[in-house]
Formats: sequence, C-alpha cells, structure tokens
Amino acid sequence: MNKRKIINDPVYGFISIPSDLIFDLIEHPWFQRLRRIRQLGLTEFVYPGALHTRFHHAIGAMYLMDQALQTLRAKGHTISDEEVVSAQAAILLHDMGHGPFSHVLENTLMPRVPHEKISLVLMNKLNEQLSGQLSLAIEMFKGTYKRRFFHQLISSQLDMDRLDYLNRDCYYTGVVEGSIATDRIIKMLDIVDDQLVVEEKGILSIEHFLNARRTMYWQVYLHKTSLCAETLLTQLMRRARDLVKSGEPLFATPVLSVFLNSSEEAPLDLEAPGFPDLFTQLDDHDLWASIKVWGQHDDFVLSTLCNFMLNRKLFKLRFVQPGESAAILHTAREELLNKGVHEKDLAYFAVEGSISNAAYLTESEQIKIKMKDGQMIDISEASELPAVRALSKIVKKHFVSWAKNVSLRPEFQ
Repeated sequence: MNKRKIINDPVYGFISIPSDLIFDLIEHPWFQRLRRIRQLGLTEFVYPGALHTRFHHAIGAMYLMDQALQTLRAKGHTISDEEVVSAQAAILLHDMGHGPFSHVLENTLMPRVPHEKISLVLMNKLNEQLSGQLSLAIEMFKGTYKRRFFHQLISSQLDMDRLDYLNRDCYYTGVVEGSIATDRIIKMLDIVDDQLVVEEKGILSIEHFLNARRTMYWQVYLHKTSLCAETLLTQLMRRARDLVKSGEPLFATPVLSVFLNSSEEAPLDLEAPGFPDLFTQLDDHDLWASIKVWGQHDDFVLSTLCNFMLNRKLFKLRFVQPGESAAILHTAREELLNKGVHEKDLAYFAVEGSISNAAYLTESEQIKIKMKDGQMIDISEASELPAVRALSKIVKKHFVSWAKNVSLRPEFQ
C-alpha cells in the first residue's frame, strides 16, 4: 500500500506524509477523531471562519517539526532517522487528549485532568498496539529523553505547537496581526549544550512572535465574546450534571452519559483498560446533539441555557476590578429575580470569574538567544524593546457574566 500521501494544507501548501509510521498514526481512528474537535472551541461565535480542527493543527505541527529537524541537521547536528520519526510522531499526537470544544470543557467533563495527561495515556496504549514503535516518541513527549531539545521542540515557549497554532488560528480567524514568520524562526534555530536556542539575527522574529502571541490571546483566545460563550457552555453542562446527579432522566449520547455520571468524588479511571476507547468516542458532536435535545427539556434552566447556545443569545460580560464583582453580581441577580428566575437557579445565570495571560514567562524554560560572541542570554535581555520584558508580566482580569435576555416560562410572565 502506498503510504506516502500528500496533504494540501491551506497554510503551508503541500505536506508530504514522511513515513509509514506517521501514515498509520494519521489513519488510526483515535487520530481521525480530531477532525471532530474544533481547534478554537466556540471562537466561531466571534470569528465565523474559525472552523478548523485539531486534526489540521496536528498535521501542521508535524510539518513544522520536520522543517525544524531538517534545519538542525543542515547546521551539522547529528539526528538519527529514528529520532526524526519519533519527534514527528510525538508532536502529531500531542493534542489527542483534547475533549469536546478543546480547552472549554477541560475542567468540566474531567475536572483537574489536563489534556496532556490524557494524551500520554492514549500514546501509551497506541504504543502497545504498535509493538513499541512509539517508545522514543513518548520519552520525548514526557521530557525524559536524554537529548532535551527534542522536548523543547514539542513543548516549550518556542515549540512547533505554538508556531503552528498562531499562524493557523490567524489564518482562519482573519486576525492578520497574529501572523508570524514561521519559516524565518525555524531557520534561526540551533542547538547549544543540548538546548534549543535562536541565533542572534533572529531576535526581531522572536520579538514579533511574542507580540503576536499576546495579540492573539487578547483578541482571539480570551476575546470577551468568546468568554461569554464559554461561560454559557460551562453553565449548561453544570446544570446537566446536576440534573443527572439528582436522578433526573436526561438524554445524552452513550459516551457523554458516562462522563455526565462521573464526578470529582467518583472520577473516571484513566488507567482503566477501557478508558482510551471510551474517551476517543467523545467529540463535539456528542455535545451539540445533546444540547439540541436539551433545548426541549422540561427543566427551565437547562432548556433556556441550551437555546441561548443554539441561537447565540450569549451572556453579557463586564470586566471589573476585584472589589467590584460582588456589587455588580448582586445587581445582576436582582434583575434576574425581577424577571421571575427562582433564587435557587440564580447561580446558573450569573457568575464571576477571572482570566490571566502572559506572553512570555521568564521563570519558565526561557527562549535563549545565541549571541555572535557565543553568549547565551534570555530574549528579554537580548531585546532592545522594553515591551518584551513587559510581556513577561502576568495580566489577570476579573469579570462578571450574566444572562441578559432570559426567556421565562408562562407562569412567570
């Protein structure tokens, strides 16, 4: 069978599948599931073109990994064919643990279980199926492989994951300010003392990369309207879970039912033999199908929230100072009470929260610049722009979000 296929990618053009193993991984049902997981969750409510999937992103990140390894080989670094394939496999599979709507429900369906942990569970199971062909890829993914730069290429502050999602998300949302010079950044990569570094002449590209990342976070990933949609989805899932917990019959696809019946007190066991097959049956379609049906449910809270979601009747959101949230939340709840919402249901329709972001964390694994005199210094020191140092500051914003157009049941009208 011919496994050397070509994929026509809108961001990079033609991408060749580089090996039989990569082909087999892409063809695997667990990876094909990523076609049914939106890369940006509910961001399409703001940017209608943001319909790309985790499948697109994983293929793109694999392509950039191939480009990076070719660059490093051309600069005289010895990288074996096995290491090349393993690094490509690791970045290809790095997002397999994402649940429906990507990050949105990461702490709702399986509280405090990061998607990376689930990705590792799936990779280990795949490794059993493939007779150990992913052993080295798993070491690279976990950061236990002796050559540290491979893990940096997979997961760091300048990895192939970030390089792809910034350019890809920029392309599909139309936010041109987020585009970065991916080719140039990759050409500037080098290795010193087994650590990934950037040549001095790449400083401007890294400055732009960090600024673009900050722009995309505030303009796309943490956009005010996206937060409204995410808050609404979180609240309707919370209501569905509460109904199930109380014994209320509730339609759900079979796999979603399993997750709705789990809880922090009785969580799903990631190490259970059937967990990989169970988790990889769950995707965006399970939630949308259930939300459509729940929109007709007799429960006022659930049906109202679901119809809000289906018809894009989003919560209102206001950024506030930490000390202001209680008063604004109280006012919002008073308005809801006046509209006939029961006091016991207010918590579903008016909530507070916070978001935070830093484009670059200096205390984390730093982006090192290789100066012409051989020195290795952090990008925040190498850059002449004060803004780069400012990007390391964690910005935290508090918000209050509430339903502004509740549709009441007849007895409340």
